[in-house]
Amino acid sequence: MSSLPVIIGFGGVNAAGRTSSHHGYRRLIADHLDKQSQLDTVTDLATLTNKATFSNGFYYLAGQTQGLSQAQLADQLTDELNQATLIRPIRPEAYDIYQLVLNKAAQIQPSSGDCTCIRMRKRHVPTQLPDNWQVSTIDSDTVEVTISGSFAAILPDSKRAPVSAAGQLPDGFDPGSLYQSRNHPRNLQMTVFGASDALSSTGIPWQTMQDQVAPDRIAVYASNSIGQLDEAGFGGLLKSPSTGKRITSKQMPLGYGQMPADFVNAYLLGSVGAVGSALGACATFLYNLRNAVEDIKSGRRDLVIVGGSDAPITPEVMEGFRTMGALAEDHEVSALDAATEPDLRRTSRPFSTNCGFTMGEASQWIVLTSDDLALKLGAQIHGAVPGVFVNADGHKKSISAPGIGNYITLAKAAALTESMLGTQSLRQRSCVQAHGTSTPQNRITESHVINETAKAFGINRWKVAAVKAYLGHSQGTAGGDQLAVSLGVWRYGILPGIKTIDHIASDVHDSNLTIQAAHHEVGTEGIDTVLLNSKGFGGNNASAVLMGPHIANQLMVKKHGSKAMQQMHIAQEAPIEAAKDYDLQSIRGLSKPTYKFGHNVLSGEDLLITRNEIHIPGYAKNVSLSISNPFEDMC
Repeated sequence: MSSLPVIIGFGGVNAAGRTSSHHGYRRLIADHLDKQSQLDTVTDLATLTNKATFSNGFYYLAGQTQGLSQAQLADQLTDELNQATLIRPIRPEAYDIYQLVLNKAAQIQPSSGDCTCIRMRKRHVPTQLPDNWQVSTIDSDTVEVTISGSFAAILPDSKRAPVSAAGQLPDGFDPGSLYQSRNHPRNLQMTVFGASDALSSTGIPWQTMQDQVAPDRIAVYASNSIGQLDEAGFGGLLKSPSTGKRITSKQMPLGYGQMPADFVNAYLLGSVGAVGSALGACATFLYNLRNAVEDIKSGRRDLVIVGGSDAPITPEVMEGFRTMGALAEDHEVSALDAATEPDLRRTSRPFSTNCGFTMGEASQWIVLTSDDLALKLGAQIHGAVPGVFVNADGHKKSISAPGIGNYITLAKAAALTESMLGTQSLRQRSCVQAHGTSTPQNRITESHVINETAKAFGINRWKVAAVKAYLGHSQGTAGGDQLAVSLGVWRYGILPGIKTIDHIASDVHDSNLTIQAAHHEVGTEGIDTVLLNSKGFGGNNASAVLMGPHIANQLMVKKHGSKAMQQMHIAQEAPIEAAKDYDLQSIRGLSKPTYKFGHNVLSGEDLLITRNEIHIPGYAKNVSLSISNPFEDMC
């Protein structure tokens, strides 16, 4: 009998704000929330972004001493915080979109004697020429400078960035300031915050969870799709020699794609269990989720942390995707609206007339357990993931072009849903969180995948959502964004529409689909299953089946009985209250992420090893060495 993988905690951060307690989801549907939920989410953003602090029962605006209630704070900051979230102009802290430097203006020419000839942009020529400079015009934009002597400075060439919008973390939020970040790449700073948020959202101390299982029955599966490419990671490693800087001892190790998992093990959990980092382009989060789901279903693990972090908003990464023709450039966005200036809040328009995707950054994490362990812990259940399917595309002309693999993954996800919950549940109470990148190619190919699957299973009006319209494309963490938003549907009953679009493109296949700008009001139990879909570069396709908490509870009643579940609901009261308290402290800006540097570091001498087990200090259960022969028919 397989164990059901259930979600007992979730957290992180993206362009909409903090993930736990559905705050990021709430930002997307703010106009549909009750008043207190609106106030809590605005206040959470205000403290997260250091625009307000809490003391003695009141909130204080930064730089002011006046005590404010939540309502007063919201009146003053809601508009500002709305502009500081979701897709928007790239902030100067990332890089200056008005002075983008990606090359050098001066080209050193062969020199003779004691002179050096340099070509540069006219605008970089100093107003007051040095005595050893002689300038001659080459064309309307370029001059040649002859400099006598052995030294000549090469000036940078800057220009307006052709792509100036992204789905960045909220303006003012600095994850590295919340702990001793020690020059960590941004991605890993986000990891520490996001994983801590997920763990705290369970309302159950990690030690309590860890004590219930053997150390090797815990796992962490997490990664990102392209590593840490900012200055503190691989980006600095590759740039430093050419810019005259010294490579640091941290840039090489901290740049690896598996570092999110390594950081969680080393500095949050102290776990000695299984660890893995699957990389699959845009499907990376779901690849790691698949490893966790298969481990729990097979009985190999009881408790798995799944996550990912991507921080790709750097000039070099943006330029790389732009030159591929993948990103929505400003002039193309303007052309969509026949406007002189681009609407930088609406650069991502999935399934509408569009021109490319918009980059995003995010860190998303879930705590996944077997149904047996959830029952034992009295954990709050937010959903279940009975299956994740992965298939490649087969032969391809272009490595980045889509293929046939996604038809297989989505059809399998639909088939599993039908086999578990029945035909009516699939047809009437399921929906799809599409990959929805906002590229012209994706709107055709993915809509065809979803529409053909709907036809095959007799689904007439399959609801399709696409959260990248709000958040941008956070690369390998995109599936985590889709999952986090989907969990909110079962709390507030609203599936977010694609609010950045005003029509469906004529080449979209939607005969059996419902794609709309307006939110879908489905009710908290009106959707049984959300199918999460990812289509990645290189032929990396994944589709996950995410079932709501009401379905997870129904399945567990059948397995464990009503009496056991009633006892579980009573036991859930304490974790639920603890999770609410964590949320309150976070709203007030008083919570800090977990970061245990140099905490309880063990060596081989600390272990007690016998023939049958290994005892590790600090762990309630031992690692068993009673391993049966899996090849009895061969030995």
